[in-house]
This record gives sequence, C-alpha cells and structure tokens, in this order.
Amino acid sequence: MTKIQIEHKTPTPQEYCDMRVLAGLQPKSLDAAQIAMKNSLFGVCLRDEQGALIGMGRVIGDGGCFAQVTDIAVAPIHQGKGLGKQILQAIDEYIKANLPTSCWVNLFADGEAHHLYRQYGFEFTAPHSVGMAQKMRTA
Repeated sequence: MTKIQIEHKTPTPQEYCDMRVLAGLQPKSLDAAQIAMKNSLFGVCLRDEQGALIGMGRVIGDGGCFAQVTDIAVAPIHQGKGLGKQILQAIDEYIKANLPTSCWVNLFADGEAHHLYRQYGFEFTAPHSVGMAQKMRTA
C-alpha cells in the first residue's frame, strides 16, 4: 500500500492545472492558476511516496462571511480508496477552526460526489436557493 503524505497547502499552479485535467475537471490556464493558488484561504494536497500530487482540495472566499469548497480532485488510479474523505476531513477541520460560525460555506457537487459531501454536513439548498454560474467568455 502506498504511504500518503498530507500537506496543508495548495499545489503549485502547474500541479493544479495538471490534476484538474487528470481528474476530469475543466482545464484552467496556468496564468489563472497562479492567481488562484496565492489567493486561496486553505489548501490540502495528498502526495505519494515520491512526492507526486495524487489529490487536492481548496477553500476559497473572504474568510468571514462566505467560503467555497472547491477543486476536490483525486487522480483516477487512486480513486475509491478514501482519499477524497481525507481531503474533506482536512477541509472540515480548517473550516471549524478558522471560519466564523455565521460563515456561509458552499460547494458544487458533480455527479455522485454529493454523497461524500453530505457526510461532512453539506445539504442541498433547493428549492430555497439553487446554484448558478456564469462562464467567462472570450471576445
């Protein structure tokens, strides 16, 4: 069994871009990732014995009123081994220790990931409110 190292920091911008693609998430540019990583509230990385990134997650937001859990990703060859739970556990501990109890913490759950997120207290908001998004468009 591979020994997993957990780090409470964000991945490098290049690692972030690579992991998003590897895990099937929408690609992001390196320029955008450089801005995003330095502006994160909290990051968690899982690394294998050689130090390669095999999982990640972040908390973004203003740290007072609003926060969002994002970029939960595990390399496909390591999925189904409870690594997503390790990432969420670290994020949950950060949220409880560092954010005010009045902070609104949200996330977008893709596919069946809502089963994992519900274990950490996240609930569906509909019909009271629903998530919406605007994708930036290039001219």
